Amino acid sequence: MIKSKKTKTVDWIIVIFALLAICICIFPVLNVMAVSLSSNSAITNNKVFLLPVEFTTKAYSYVLSDASVVRSLFFTTYLTLVCTVLSMVITILCAYPLAQTKLVGKKAINIVIIITMYFNAGIIPDYLNVKNLNLLDNFWVLVIPSCLSVFNMIILKTFFRSIPESLKESAKLDGATHWTILSKIYLPLSTPVLATLALFYAVGRWNGFQDALFYISNRNLYTIQLKLYQIVNNLSSIDTHAEANVVSMVTSESMKAATVMFATVPILLIYPWLQRYFIEGATIGAVKG
Repeated sequence: MIKSKKTKTVDWIIVIFALLAICICIFPVLNVMAVSLSSNSAITNNKVFLLPVEFTTKAYSYVLSDASVVRSLFFTTYLTLVCTVLSMVITILCAYPLAQTKLVGKKAINIVIIITMYFNAGIIPDYLNVKNLNLLDNFWVLVIPSCLSVFNMIILKTFFRSIPESLKESAKLDGATHWTILSKIYLPLSTPVLATLALFYAVGRWNGFQDALFYISNRNLYTIQLKLYQIVNNLSSIDTHAEANVVSMVTSESMKAATVMFATVPILLIYPWLQRYFIEGATIGAVKG
């Protein structure tokens, strides 16, 4: 098919805007990485932009030598895995029955669930609720309140509804139960959506720090983002006996940048593994309303 001149112009405009968006997203990351790998004098004299100047890894050595940062990284990894698995289980168990046409009270349940997307009690009532449940300084306070995203559930429910009823009816004729239908038919057909939603949950948990900031004071339960928040705002919060000597060799800006990269790179490594599912999974749930 031969494209018209007008169509080619529109395509070039789209490409230009896409390139601009890519630059806007990638330049800050490159700048932070360059700062984390540059020398003290180069950073002080504002010579660093997108490439390291006077390459050095002292900032990373300092970050990796801090046991609290490493501990926060491993804890956040474990927390993210637990939250993602639990969130996916709850999302699936919520989306499947709501996708059934014969579910009694489905409209009322949908309304109640959707209301929670737009209205909430606020920070203070949430804190009092968590406190009354004895969840302060508890691992599960970082898991339970955010284990279900209504938006993600609606995406999965919409996809489940797009699966032909004939598949379910034929399975029922063969004696299949709802658990069998869900595990043998629905879930295998939903791989792109499930992978995408798992990515959403994992990224959301990895980047979250507000709940840890409000509810956690135990240093053993600090997430990597909360630790990063403390380092960026108060470098002295990093507990190390040789801090004075390190600061004399490495600027605070390079240490902050190294910590940002240290907290960002692990979750970025997940994207290549799920990229082939991402676009299909993000849009497939919107095919049918």
